[in-house]
Amino acid sequence: MTLLGRLLKNRRADEAHTAWHLANLQSPQGLTLTSNQFTDGEVMPLEHCAKNVGGRDLSPHLGWSPLPSGTAQLLLVMEDIDVPLSKPAVHCVALIDPSCGHLEPGALDGRGPGSGVRLMRSTIGRGYHGPAPIKGHGPHRYIFQLFALAAPVAAGNDAKPVDRVRPRALLATVPGPVLARGRLTGVYER
Repeated sequence: MTLLGRLLKNRRADEAHTAWHLANLQSPQGLTLTSNQFTDGEVMPLEHCAKNVGGRDLSPHLGWSPLPSGTAQLLLVMEDIDVPLSKPAVHCVALIDPSCGHLEPGALDGRGPGSGVRLMRSTIGRGYHGPAPIKGHGPHRYIFQLFALAAPVAAGNDAKPVDRVRPRALLATVPGPVLARGRLTGVYER
């Protein structure tokens, strides 16, 4: 796998195709998104990485600054912007009740999400999927993006239940306005 990583070293999805840059998810207001396990731009601890790289696949603690009044729902998206594909890999999508002041470690578990958390489809499956970049590909950045929505996300395109819609299709149809947004980047390399 190290050889494959080196061969693909210069191929990366980049940030331009993240949820953060979608027109319907823009907001002039900011939120501060933090974790007790790592700070912005720092290495994510192994316990938050995928099991196949020796981790526990445990979603990290996430906390945020006070939400704007009128927040009906929170949308959380985690993307790997360094995956060697044309678009970032969506590792997790969740709808969160605004009464949740933070997420405890493991709250994004696909088999048993925390209270107030509704898990959507991602590129990989349902729930949190920790970092597992190709060995030798270099550092990967995992961006956690939190959006405070004025209206809850409803049925997806073709009236599919919202939790069955593919992640990119879901993100493109999130209703506006976004009242505030914040992000936190964790890094991991094999």
